[in-house]
Order: sequence, then C-alpha cells, then structure tokens
Amino acid sequence: MIDDDEAVHEGTRFALRHFALHGYGLEIIGAHSAAEGLALLRDNPDTAVVLLDVVMESDDAGLKLAKAIREDLNNQLVRIILRTGQPGQAPERQVVVDYDINDYKAKTELTADKLFTTLTAALRGYDQLKRLDDTRIGLEMIVSASASLFDDRSLKTLAHGVLMQISALLEIETDGILIMRETGDANPLVLAGLGKFGTFEETGLDRCDLFAAAAKAGRPIRHDGLVCLFVKTGSGSEILVALATAEDLTETQASLVSVFSAKLAIAFDNAKLYDELRLANEDLEERVARRTKELACANERLTAQGALLKRVNAFKNEILGTIAHDLKNPIAVILGRTEMLTTLFEPLAEAIREPLVKQVRHIRTSAERMTKIVDMSIADALADALDISVEKRPVDLSAIARSNAEFNRALCDSKRQTLTVAIEDGPLCVAGDPDRLAEAIDNLVSNAMKYTPVGGEIRVEAGTDGGQARVSVSDSGPGLNSQDMGRLFGRFQRLSAQPTGGESSTGLGLSIVAKIVELHDGEIVVEEKGRMGGASFSILIPLLESQ
Repeated sequence: MIDDDEAVHEGTRFALRHFALHGYGLEIIGAHSAAEGLALLRDNPDTAVVLLDVVMESDDAGLKLAKAIREDLNNQLVRIILRTGQPGQAPERQVVVDYDINDYKAKTELTADKLFTTLTAALRGYDQLKRLDDTRIGLEMIVSASASLFDDRSLKTLAHGVLMQISALLEIETDGILIMRETGDANPLVLAGLGKFGTFEETGLDRCDLFAAAAKAGRPIRHDGLVCLFVKTGSGSEILVALATAEDLTETQASLVSVFSAKLAIAFDNAKLYDELRLANEDLEERVARRTKELACANERLTAQGALLKRVNAFKNEILGTIAHDLKNPIAVILGRTEMLTTLFEPLAEAIREPLVKQVRHIRTSAERMTKIVDMSIADALADALDISVEKRPVDLSAIARSNAEFNRALCDSKRQTLTVAIEDGPLCVAGDPDRLAEAIDNLVSNAMKYTPVGGEIRVEAGTDGGQARVSVSDSGPGLNSQDMGRLFGRFQRLSAQPTGGESSTGLGLSIVAKIVELHDGEIVVEEKGRMGGASFSILIPLLESQ
C-alpha cells in the first residue's frame, strides 16, 4: 500500500484485518511516497497487489511509479490498483491503457466490502499469472535440461544430473535417489543419490515396493514419506526418482515433472545405447588392434618371403642365363658340327663310314633331345620371370649383330639356308646391355631360321637410321598375317606359320625381344612381307650423342 495519507493506511489495515483467501491471510507493507514505494517493491519482488495513490509528492507521482514498476523493475505480475481521491486528476480510461493499471477505484467508493471484493479479484488474477509464469520458467528449464541430459552419456552421470535438474525444476533442495530396473530384474540398481542417499546406504527403502506403488499410480505420488516419480523408457527399462520432501507437489510442479519425464525416458535410452556402443567400440578397437598386430606380423613374414623370392628369382635368372648361353649355344655348335662330320665321312669306305655316321647320329639325337630339354626349361622359367633388367654401358651394336649372325651360321647351313650379313662400316655406339641386346638379336635370327624353309634365305643388316642404330633380320619365309600382327609380342603366343625343321617354340621369344628393346628406349618395326617375301623385324636403338 503506497499512499501519503497515514489515515488511509490505518483504515485499510483495519478493513482487511480479517481477510483470508484459500486459508492464507495478508501481509500488508506500506510506503508514504513514490520513492519509498519503488524501494519497497525492489526489496519485495514477490508482492502480489499494490494499492497505489496517484497524488503524493507530485500530482502524477503514482502514475510515474506504476510506469517504473512495469519498466524499471520489469515486474509484470504484480496487480496495480489505482486508488485516488481526485478522479479528475487521472482520467480512468487513459490511465488504465497508458500505465498498465489493473483496476481504478476512487477512495470514496472503496468501502470495506468493495475493498474485499477488489483485493480478492486481484489476488486470484495474480495467482493465475504466477502459475503461468512458473510453468513458463519450468518449461524453459526443461528445454535447457533436455539439452544437457542428452549430453550426459554415462548412465550414472546422467542419473546424478537428473536429480540436480529435478531439484532445480521444483525449486526445492532435498535428498533424493534415482533407481533403475531392467525388465525381469528383481534387484533394482541405484544409479545416483543426493544428500542422505549419496552413499546408497539408506536401509529404510524397500526399492521393489517403491517401484510397485509408483508404477501403479502412473503419476507422482507420496509413498513412505517420499515423493516418487516413475518413468518407463521405450526400451522397457523402469526408472524411479524418490525425493525426501515434506510437502506434496503442487499441480504446476506435477505438470512440469510429467513433461520432464518424457525427455528423461529418451535420455536414458540414449545413454544406454551410448554405453552399449562404447563397449562395442572398445571391443572393436581391441579386435582391430589385435588384427593389426597379426597383420603386421604377417606383413613382416611377407616382406621376408618377398626378399627371399627376389633372391630366388635373381638366382633363377642367373640359371636361366646360364642355360640360354652356356648350354643352348654349345648344343647348337654340336648340331652344326655333326652335319659337318657327316659330310666329311662321305669319301670314306662304307665299312668305315657307316659306323661313324651311326655314332654321329646318336650324338645328334642326344643334342636335339638336350635342345628340347633346354627349351622346356627356358619356357618354364620364363613363364613367370619376365622381370628382365639391363645394365647399360657404351657398346657397338654392329659388332653384336655380326657376332650373333656368325654364331648362327652353322645352324643355317644345316638347313641349307643362306645367311647374308650386311653391316655398315664403323661402329654403332649405343648405351645398352651387350648380353641382353645379343639375346634380342639371337631371338630374331632363331625365329627367321625356324620359319624359313630349307634352302631359303635369311639376311641380317646393321646400320644407321637417322639418329638411331638399326639392326634388321629378314627372311624368305611365309611372312605374317593380320592375326599374327595382333598378338605378335604377347607371351606364349605362337605364329600362324609352323617351324620348317620341326623345331619347338615357347611363344616367349618375341615378348622377350620387345621387353629388352623397351628397356633400351628403342622400338621394333615389323613388316608382314619384307623385300625378301617373308617377315622383317628391325630393332632401333638411340645412338649415343658422340656417334
């Protein structure tokens, strides 16, 4: 009550001395000026009704105070009843609209009954607004609490947070406990406790009885001196929150707790899922670590085996070179010499010649058999060993071509083939591996002899071609067809023509030539029908710059 007339204070207190509403009486505090009233309301923000005079230290002091209450103190709940002895000083319609006044009364009309009626209506209005405001604040807390609940992923951490949030929501400080029970579990588990329940040693609680009573009620109830809240989650878990408070929950508190419970059930289900996911993740990490260790060990074994395979492969290549060079070529010489011996024995008498020729045939047969064994060994080794390497150095390609042609001349003579060698004067200096280049040229010459008929011609040429050294091998055989050209350098590919002397073929010779030429940054030029009528193969290797 704010009025500068002390008689008004006394009369009001006397008129309301027996006032009661819903079992509650009134506490009346007073001020005699607008300034005192503002300070009084600042110190008592829960004031329900203000009986406010208009004219005090100034003609509009009451109106200014009403505006300050709404704007400066931001108190929208208090009911302001303007009570004036000079109605004309503050027109009713204007004042009610402009100053957010809840009621307007002249002092002369406020009899004891009218004062009772006016004050009762104002208090009821305040009570309703207070409930709505409490609900609003509670809902804001629920929204805020929901966000924090979903962040608490451990069940025990979440449970402790729930007890704290409910205490804040209900604006009470009390002992509390949160218990959880899975479906079919006869022994509920205490997840968190506050106050005297903090050590979980409260022996006076019958947890199963509390669950049964709260579940049956389906709403917050009082049981054994505790306010109990029961929640069932979507996964079937049951949660009981018990608060040791002497007073029952108000209707507003019960409503807020019900809204909070819906969020609570989801939060606990999420926490359970998170714990299950965490355990699964820990198990997965352990399995991954164990598997990674196994893979690391396996990788070490594979690395060791790989190194061993490289050594074995290098040794195999070494043996392969030995077979190709130290065995096959001497066998070719043996075959050539048997032909020469047969010719030399012709002038001898038949009695002497026949035994010698027979022995030479045995030698030739054995040499041919050895050639087949060598060819089969080479084929088996090269089937998975085309990892050819080269060691380059300056070499004379014309000398390699000449040497290789002369080496094969005896075999040409055995098939009565004509071998022509045409080498330009002067060296053909290239950067290359002499053994690999000799192998490539030997394969071309061997192919020419193999597919050239008896009495045919083979020509080996070497010279320059622009900035490259060129070695060509041509023959008078059947040549190549379009199918041959499509698979010429593939592994294990045999040409359409058949060997004219019954020779064997691994189908690897031209693929080896192509690989060797590629490693020397060169190229192969193939003519299906060369100038001699048969196939023509040319190897081109870049000349050294000083050439």
